[in-house]
Amino acid sequence: MNILGYMQKVGRALMVPVAVLPAAAILMGIGYWIDPVGWGSESILAALLIKSGGAIIDNMALLFAIGVAFGLSKDKSGPAALSGFVMFMVVTTLLSPAVVAQLQGVDVANVPDAFAKISNQFVGIIIGIISAEIYNKYSGVELPKALAFFSGKRLVPILTSIAGIVLAFILLYVWPAIYDSLIVFGTYLQSLGAVGAGLFGFFNRLMLSVGMHHALYPVFWFDVVGINDIPNFLGGGQSIANGTGVPGVTGMYQAGFFPIMMFGLPGAALAMYHCSEARNKNKVFSIMLAAAMASFFTGITEPLEFSFMFLAPVLYLVHAVLTGISLYIAASMQWMAGFGFSAGLVDLVLSSQNPLATNWYMLVLQGLVFFALYYFIFRWMILRFNILTPGRGVDMNQEEEDEADPAAALTKLTHKYIKAIGGEDNIVEIDNCITRLRLTVKDSGLADEAALKGLGAAGTVAMGKEGLQVIIGVGKVDKVAQEMKNILGR
Repeated sequence: MNILGYMQKVGRALMVPVAVLPAAAILMGIGYWIDPVGWGSESILAALLIKSGGAIIDNMALLFAIGVAFGLSKDKSGPAALSGFVMFMVVTTLLSPAVVAQLQGVDVANVPDAFAKISNQFVGIIIGIISAEIYNKYSGVELPKALAFFSGKRLVPILTSIAGIVLAFILLYVWPAIYDSLIVFGTYLQSLGAVGAGLFGFFNRLMLSVGMHHALYPVFWFDVVGINDIPNFLGGGQSIANGTGVPGVTGMYQAGFFPIMMFGLPGAALAMYHCSEARNKNKVFSIMLAAAMASFFTGITEPLEFSFMFLAPVLYLVHAVLTGISLYIAASMQWMAGFGFSAGLVDLVLSSQNPLATNWYMLVLQGLVFFALYYFIFRWMILRFNILTPGRGVDMNQEEEDEADPAAALTKLTHKYIKAIGGEDNIVEIDNCITRLRLTVKDSGLADEAALKGLGAAGTVAMGKEGLQVIIGVGKVDKVAQEMKNILGR
């Protein structure tokens, strides 16, 4: 598999540990609502909730090791996740300051600062990848009869513990240099202040088009270069107390997304509805309403973004620029809010009582401005340049779904997808995320993009010769992926 295709798989695997964050956000958000002044010191219930959420945040590195190992394993296996845990414990124990001091024969005070930060998401991701690769390669190995008990999946934790020793030996010498370089990089990013936040917002949306945004956000949101924006924000009063949370600064890589996801994109949806042809307005209305509500309430933007990302890339570029501007404004004005899942109404309400949420209500006013910006810019560009958006140029009423037998209709549709992708022989591996089929194929050039779009796909992304993504959309992609596995016997 090519490097881009593999990075796609890693990005998808990262969603496993990231999906745990909403639990922390809800627990800590409710805790701060109960005790917004004492942060748990004046309420046992608030303390219980805040500490429970903190238990998740404080162990994110371990969750990344387990989650990535699980997500990258060929059959989403529990033993793979266990192997990630085993390797993480071996590596972080061997590279703890006390053990490093013993191994190097020096005083603990002389151990490089890098080893005090060895338990981080960056190392967790590396461990998860290695553990998954060991599992995928050796989980089927059969040992001689005398050792048969340790065959197959039982062998993998043993191998990952050995791999952990090897990785620890390597990191003993290279981690200080890596850590120092990351600190320099992180310091540079932070020195850009609001401009850095704006650049992050722009590239975050731009890289979504190829599914590579997962490779970007850990740098800003987690503890890869010392920014750690989400955990520090969720830590609230505790982060302020230990010096990792600064009111008006912590949250700057999150806050500007709220005006976009809650207001800007719904404004774009309204513009696309108003610009659709009369014969298609009813269908476009239902599609845009559902997508806009998802974006506003939960911050799930893919249904809206994919509706015009490939149909009208120039509009998507405008969207990316406006996102960057929004993050710059919020950061420069110190209007801060944070999230555990995404920048929707639910997370805005939960974070509003967080001690690090400063002037969060101004994000709503900013959002109203961005609603107008998106609406008028999108509407003007669509009409002025005759840009194709949903409901323009085609008669959507000609593609009525077969509701008499939905199972048969799904099977028929999936067979058409298989044919358009290049046939059964071209498909090697089938997976999916929330909106996309993520396929490993023999030759991505065999896919018929026009035929795929004719079946309802928003677009395709070829990740080299062996990687192919087909954007189908929320709700349908899971069914198509599972049916494809059933048909192909995967």
